[in-house]
Amino acid sequence: MTYVIGQPCVDVKDRACVDECPVDCIYEGARSLYIHPDECVDCGACEPVCPVEAIYYEDDLPDALAPYLVDNAAFFAEPLPGRSAPLGSPGGAARLGPLDVDTPLVASLAPQGDQT
Repeated sequence: MTYVIGQPCVDVKDRACVDECPVDCIYEGARSLYIHPDECVDCGACEPVCPVEAIYYEDDLPDALAPYLVDNAAFFAEPLPGRSAPLGSPGGAARLGPLDVDTPLVASLAPQGDQT
């Protein structure tokens, strides 16, 4: 089981969850943040600090955000446009820094919120 970041994070990327995560398993894509399903220890520290309520425990994910469960995993397990190989499990987001890539689901979304 894992926590999942859904659509409300797209184009927001507040990063309060990143600061709160004790195991550094929240990675930054171009437009969204992604929780590594194998590195997450299910502590739940990220969920209450998210200002846009984008983080859910996998079993509590609303139906409208259900595609983000597979999407978060795909960020790590699949090659993506702009990245020829899967990211895998690099063992911590801080080592990599922001990654200029997103999953096709996130990349296909219209800009979210105020883009000024």
